[in-house]
Amino acid sequence: MILAVGNVKGGVGKTTIAVNLAIALARSGRDVLLIDGDEQGTAVAFTELRTAQMKGNPGYTVVSLHGGAIRTQVRQLASKYSDIVIDVGGRDTGSLRAALTVADVVLIPVQPRSFDLWGVDQTAELVKEARELNEGLKAISVLNAADAQGKDNEAAAEALREVEGVELAPGFIVRRKAFPNAAASGLSVLEHDDPKAIEELNRLTEMLFVHTNAIGAK
Repeated sequence: MILAVGNVKGGVGKTTIAVNLAIALARSGRDVLLIDGDEQGTAVAFTELRTAQMKGNPGYTVVSLHGGAIRTQVRQLASKYSDIVIDVGGRDTGSLRAALTVADVVLIPVQPRSFDLWGVDQTAELVKEARELNEGLKAISVLNAADAQGKDNEAAAEALREVEGVELAPGFIVRRKAFPNAAASGLSVLEHDDPKAIEELNRLTEMLFVHTNAIGAK
């Protein structure tokens, strides 16, 4: 499966989700390629930290690619890996557009804030354009860094359900200290002691890679 994690709105937790999904897949025995398509290079920096933490073996391969190189290289590398996860930056960039033309699924993280919700509409427009070349592209939004309680989550979820051409993932990824604390040590929340964070990530991983039949199709 080729999964792009993207949103034209920055600061919504794309890289955190991308690296955690890559590690989740690697821990299940998959041969995973993580592509850092963000010029900030956060996924590469995280992997360098993880490599040191894991004594030279992060569990997956990481490369940095931008713009049209994402499209050409993914097409060449797809047969060599079980799964490819592409982390693209928070703007309407050539990297995001290229990723959408080769991905099976694009995951759109969204925080329950009004400005973030507006960004989904813009991303949905890019998805619509990309489907002219990649008609099978599946788009899924996920509420990320959600509030632990309160009505904002459900209000945001209701707004996301109205976005044409984009499905809403079941459940939320709640804003928890486990995510930044694990990342600071080069770890996934799956390797950190927070059962709720682990449950939320596992639910998202299962929905993306099992319920979409991505693993079974390989």
